[in-house]
Amino acid sequence: MKNTRKVVRYLRHYKGKIALVFLFTILSVVFSLFSFAFFIPIFEILFKIKHPEATAPPPISFDNFLNGQVIKDNFYYYTNGIIDSVGPQQSLLYIVLIILALFFLKNIFRYLESFFIAPIRNGVLQIIRNDLYLKILTLPISYYTQKKKGDIIMRVSSDVQEVENSIMSSLVLFIREPITIIFYVATLLLISPSLTIFSFILLPICGYLIGRISRTLKRAALRGQKKMSSLVSTFDESINGLRIIKAFNAIDFANENFKKNNREYTRLMVKLYRIRDIASPLSEFLGVCLIVCAVWYGGRLIFADSSALEASALLVYVAIFSQLLPPIKSITQAYYNIKKGIASVERIDEVMQAEEVITEKKNALNISTLSSSIVFNHVTFRYEETDVLNDISFTVDKGTKVAIVGPSGAGKTTIINLMPRFYDCDEGEVRIDDIPIKDLRIDKLRSLFGIVTQDTILFNDTISANIAVGVAKYDIEDIIRVAKIANAHDFISELPDGYNTIIGDNGAKLSGGQKQRISIARALLINPSILLLDEATSSLDTESEKAVQDALEVLQKSRTSIVIAHRLSTIVNSDKIIVLEHGKIVGEGTHRELYGKQALYTKLCDMQSL
Repeated sequence: MKNTRKVVRYLRHYKGKIALVFLFTILSVVFSLFSFAFFIPIFEILFKIKHPEATAPPPISFDNFLNGQVIKDNFYYYTNGIIDSVGPQQSLLYIVLIILALFFLKNIFRYLESFFIAPIRNGVLQIIRNDLYLKILTLPISYYTQKKKGDIIMRVSSDVQEVENSIMSSLVLFIREPITIIFYVATLLLISPSLTIFSFILLPICGYLIGRISRTLKRAALRGQKKMSSLVSTFDESINGLRIIKAFNAIDFANENFKKNNREYTRLMVKLYRIRDIASPLSEFLGVCLIVCAVWYGGRLIFADSSALEASALLVYVAIFSQLLPPIKSITQAYYNIKKGIASVERIDEVMQAEEVITEKKNALNISTLSSSIVFNHVTFRYEETDVLNDISFTVDKGTKVAIVGPSGAGKTTIINLMPRFYDCDEGEVRIDDIPIKDLRIDKLRSLFGIVTQDTILFNDTISANIAVGVAKYDIEDIIRVAKIANAHDFISELPDGYNTIIGDNGAKLSGGQKQRISIARALLINPSILLLDEATSSLDTESEKAVQDALEVLQKSRTSIVIAHRLSTIVNSDKIIVLEHGKIVGEGTHRELYGKQALYTKLCDMQSL
């Protein structure tokens, strides 16, 4: 149950409510037992059993409160006294009304128990989802290059819900049912110790038979969750790549692949449900066997010695014993559910325990602006033991425009990702104003940068909210101002709701150029010291590229900028051009210094007729 404790630790936030749950559970059980106890005089009235005159037993006090015989003698003495004083018919009416009142109170307390359990169950899930979401945000980007998006989504949604369905509901049972069992067993011992001992000799045998079923449940559940993650990933990839699937007539191929995975998942779930569902009928049959054995043994006690156990007490004993079986059955079912839910807990914990390789030092330094320069000092970066960057060194002075060019896979984007610490270099260091970036607060470091990439990331929200990402407080006037600078105000004004227009999933309602200009407005709003432009115009048509390029030129004024560009016409006027090939710097200088002298740069320029 080690993994269950990982969920139980969240209960510390609800100590007060848990105490109330215990209290109302105890009251509910106590009133339930009192209700059953009052059936004994009803049976005696109906069976017309007459007890010999009895002397008054010692009154119940603190000293003899746990003495079962004293409690039983007092109960029989006073109920028989009521029957003798008011007569059987009137007594029957009083006792029935008492039973109704007791059952009413029992159910009131049962509801209050559930009333306080509800915020505990849902509150724990809320905390888990919050912690999991924050963990997902703080994990390094490299983590997601090794994981499927559908699998991550499953852990936040389906696995968390499975924790509620399996473990949280079962933990509630582990609060309620043990209390019920303890009180019921104590009452059964009070009625007949020998019959109770006989009955409970059989319980371990039943428990052993039921326990054998759970051994394969967790393993089957884990395989099922993994297969569902694969299905969700297939859905996600198919929606994102629907145009390609249609264009290449791959509908049948995709459909068959999905049906194959779905068939395997269905087979796993059928096996899991069969294992789980056998618990209920098996435990019910074994429960009936226990009741039959109890009736048989109790009858033998009555026939052998009527003073040892009376017929009316046996009937109540059987009634209470039958009420004892559902809690035992519930705990058995809860055990199965926990076994099933632990698979989800392990999948969630795998994310929660993932290493945060981008860590912040204690007493990290603050930084608010770039004062002098950015320095790459013998930087090497590896991905899966392959060098992406190899011993890179260069300097970007404040206020200059530096371009990075080279063929695909040369490591250009990796340089951009190292500066805000999306990744950390394996060797060497990156310094800002002669301070290693690992010594700086991560949030302050990243606030220096305004990033515009080729693949613009927008959210299914309003245009205003997309421009103001990360800005806690903003005025619409500021949004409009940066939109005008980014050449975005005109097309935004023509939209149905202007700046309040919902733009759809990843800006699906906008063109590529429009999305890029919103991205530029976003970078402008935070007024960064350093601009990182990663092929910001390479996927645009000529008209959109002109509008975006004009906006970028405004954005770069009086700022330090580092630009990755395939279209070299946009960077020929850069203060410095760095030429990368196979992760190494093979040339550095201005366009005039490099063209005709550096072979790779000259080749790239000639290919674009520069």
